[in-house]
Amino acid sequence: MKGWLSSLLFIVLLSIVQAQDSIKLELIHRHAPQLNARPKTQHERLKDLVHHDFMRHNRRQAWETPKTATTTASNANAAIQMPLSSGRDFGIGQYVTTFKVGTPSQKFRLIVDTGSDLTWINCRYRCARGDNCTKQERRITRGRVFRAHLSSSFRPIPCFSQMCKVELRNLFSLTICPTPLTPCAYDYRYLDGSDTMGVFANESVTVGLTNGRMARLQDVLIGCSDSFQGTPKNVDGVLGLANSKYSFATKAAERWGGKFSYCLVDHLSHMNASNYLIFGANNKQLTVLGNTRCTRLELNLVSLSYAVNVQGISIGGKMLDIPLQVWDTRKGGGTILDSGTSLTLLTDPAYQPVMAAIKMSVSKYPQVKLHGVPMEYCFNSTGFDETLVPKLIIHFADGARFEPHWRSYVISAADGVRCLGFLPARFPSVSVIGNIMQQNYLWEFDLEGSKLRFAPSSCTTR
Repeated sequence: MKGWLSSLLFIVLLSIVQAQDSIKLELIHRHAPQLNARPKTQHERLKDLVHHDFMRHNRRQAWETPKTATTTASNANAAIQMPLSSGRDFGIGQYVTTFKVGTPSQKFRLIVDTGSDLTWINCRYRCARGDNCTKQERRITRGRVFRAHLSSSFRPIPCFSQMCKVELRNLFSLTICPTPLTPCAYDYRYLDGSDTMGVFANESVTVGLTNGRMARLQDVLIGCSDSFQGTPKNVDGVLGLANSKYSFATKAAERWGGKFSYCLVDHLSHMNASNYLIFGANNKQLTVLGNTRCTRLELNLVSLSYAVNVQGISIGGKMLDIPLQVWDTRKGGGTILDSGTSLTLLTDPAYQPVMAAIKMSVSKYPQVKLHGVPMEYCFNSTGFDETLVPKLIIHFADGARFEPHWRSYVISAADGVRCLGFLPARFPSVSVIGNIMQQNYLWEFDLEGSKLRFAPSSCTTR
């Protein structure tokens, strides 16, 4: 849950449609026109993106510890399928989907975050049952609010239960328990001062299947938030997709095939260019532009995260001199993939040689400073020759290689300006492959087989 404010999160409109073996949730960018939240310029978008990436990584350092194995299940031939589109038309790199929760179902817009383990929504529970509403509780009722008392499937977690006192401790459950049946409360606080408060409950979620039918996912842990500060405007909460026992990703994978996948279109694509987040078998006939490769997906190395074993980085065919401990979680390093972070963060021993090698290739172009954007190297890209950009390859320990497109690491930052799309992080900490680096690839996270499969793709169907 700790990472929901990050820069390339997905906002979910969780109205789900099913293919015969997949469920889909529509995702739109957080700054889509219908959300009335679009920054004015690409420069402003980049400022927002960098700020949230730094904040997310700072939060991550507080909880990146070894974890126990994630429980998954093998089930069903169906899969969840969620349309996914770029944030260009909306100003920054976050995505939204619709989420139908409760009985009868109520529909909400949620940020989709692979770094968050709790799914929470703006919610009215105590206030709706006659208690005095606080000022903040009254404030959230001006937008979409889940009215828990209208749902026959809403089941609060009792505060005296073992689940509240022990299992939900990592989700910031509170010890307050005036009566045995008082709902288990939480207070999610972030290092940037943001927080959300409410009570835990089990609920039903309605998903659409690609065969046209509907399905219900029972006993999904949700947060009924009656108070929040710092939440992005015009959305109703967060869909948690982290690698943890109580995330929606784990719950959905238990029923739909033990895996999920996505293909991120170019972050500068317009809204009509979209793809899907899939839970279960990916039967979408995507245009794959190269061989499918496979590496080990490490689910027990970094809390909440999807980690991989990197061995090194080469640029222009030359392996860079990067200490091996940078990639070793046992020595304070490691690497994760995170769709909720926009740019790629490298710890200093990797960041410095990577930046030096790429800067050399574009040094003929005048350097530019973008106000409010703390990126080390931006340049005037008028007349830019893309053939000057050397090929960057991330080498995995088992021999697999990830070869992102040059636009994924020499990114467009403003009219006539490009920047090297990396941010520095102090060592020891993990490095993060962000979603701009992941764009135009099909990624499949096999939670049961502990495999990560990936292939270059246009993210369009054949």
